[in-house]
Amino acid sequence: MKSLIFQLSRIFLGALCFLSLSACNPSFRSIDISQSKGFGNNFSLEDANGNIKTISDYRGKAVVLFFGYTHCPDVCPTTLTEMNSVLQLLGPLANKVQVIFVTVDPERDTGEILKRYVPAFNPNFVGLRPANDVALKQLSKDFKIYYQRVPGSTAGTYTMDHTSGEYIFDADGKLRLFARYDQPPESLAHDLKELLH
Repeated sequence: MKSLIFQLSRIFLGALCFLSLSACNPSFRSIDISQSKGFGNNFSLEDANGNIKTISDYRGKAVVLFFGYTHCPDVCPTTLTEMNSVLQLLGPLANKVQVIFVTVDPERDTGEILKRYVPAFNPNFVGLRPANDVALKQLSKDFKIYYQRVPGSTAGTYTMDHTSGEYIFDADGKLRLFARYDQPPESLAHDLKELLH
């Protein structure tokens, strides 16, 4: 599954470069999508307590947004672990960054599950969820993400294939970058420092 997700991410990455109206900014190590058309610049999602959150709730902080699910065996826990490393590399600047995990599996990932799972990697990480399948479909359209339920080996079980990588908003709430799944923490820390200075 990891190789499939990696291949899908490469396809997505190529599409992002094609859609971008400007070449990748040499000061960034991630893909500069700030001039690309058609990407969502906002979201409306429930937090673990059922409160609606939008990008404006995090104004003043750079936001790292990525999609996954709590039953994910590899990509999601790896990303959360690496994002914790990114914050450690940032030192005091970490207080100006909000990491948000958005589930593509709201059927299983209830608020209570997100409340336990996401902060286990870092107490400041936030888990958000679409209210229903309609909201999830709209979100996937807005951010051009892929997700697909894959039946498991036993009845009633399944995994989720999904786009990997992170969307990065600046402190004014504008979508600026897309970071590939295979970027090292040092690369993400560099880009966040660029956005925050």
